[in-house]
Amino acid sequence: MLDVKRMVILRDLAEHSRVTAVADLHGVTPSAVSQQLRALEAEAGAVLVEKDGRGLRLTPAGAALAAACEPVLAALERAEGAVRALDTEPIGDLAVGCAPSALATVAAPLVAELAVRHPRLRPRIVQADPEEALPLLRGRRLDLAVTYAYPLLGAPPAAGTTAVPLFADPLCLALPQALLPAYEREGLAALGACAWVAAPAPSSCREMLLHACRNAGFTPRIAHECGDLRSGLWLVATGQAVSILPKLLCDAPPPGVAVRELPGPGRTLDALVRAGTETQPAVAATLAALTALTSAGAPGAPGAPAPPAGRGAPTAASGR
Repeated sequence: MLDVKRMVILRDLAEHSRVTAVADLHGVTPSAVSQQLRALEAEAGAVLVEKDGRGLRLTPAGAALAAACEPVLAALERAEGAVRALDTEPIGDLAVGCAPSALATVAAPLVAELAVRHPRLRPRIVQADPEEALPLLRGRRLDLAVTYAYPLLGAPPAAGTTAVPLFADPLCLALPQALLPAYEREGLAALGACAWVAAPAPSSCREMLLHACRNAGFTPRIAHECGDLRSGLWLVATGQAVSILPKLLCDAPPPGVAVRELPGPGRTLDALVRAGTETQPAVAATLAALTALTSAGAPGAPGAPAPPAGRGAPTAASGR
């Protein structure tokens, strides 16, 4: 029988292409990864990888086996959930990754809500942008991740995961008060000559800023890069820069900064879980608490719950 952990290593090699990247992901040496791949080839009775320059590439047999990994993992998660469902109350540790922009509005209320609903459940919040959270989730170092996506960017769903939409978070333009009249007359195109504040690459927040500006007819001059876009508002407050950022980060702009919500879809905040874990008691209880906290009319709801069309139900699926 094939070893599932070795199948996961093959799957990760299919995604990351480099043995060193897979080794870093699993916290082992490259030679250990190679040994596991050779052992998997012996179990499968087929050549799964071959040399490609200084690296490895999957053979057709290896690609087929890597593609079969996710359904196997989901079935195992469901089997584990069936056993755990016999427990009368969710109990134990639960690692929850959370995008920085949702720590105050989602993660903190979630901890308080779970303490009331399920006092034997011990949530542990881990700050992680979506790019960081996904490998941690798939590697079982997180049980759930509060993350976000920009539907307009068209990013493909993450294999082996299920996204439960929580609420919509519009995009906002932050600009000096002195530039507000020009923006109100001419729209975003009036700011084409300005210096812009953006998240460092790679970042979906940065990509969305570029997308919005190019749709207005110009490519922005990114003069400043801030991993914490909320802090970037202070650069806008100097009167020498503008920015586009999610509404969750615009609740308390510095003096001199005007904030205007942009038309069109922004991003959706989602709860991301490994496919097959949705019915595990601890995960199901956390999803129920998140849904209650972020639904329309709920006390302290941080945003509208309705995501754009097509994301209204769980689907197989960055930061700020």
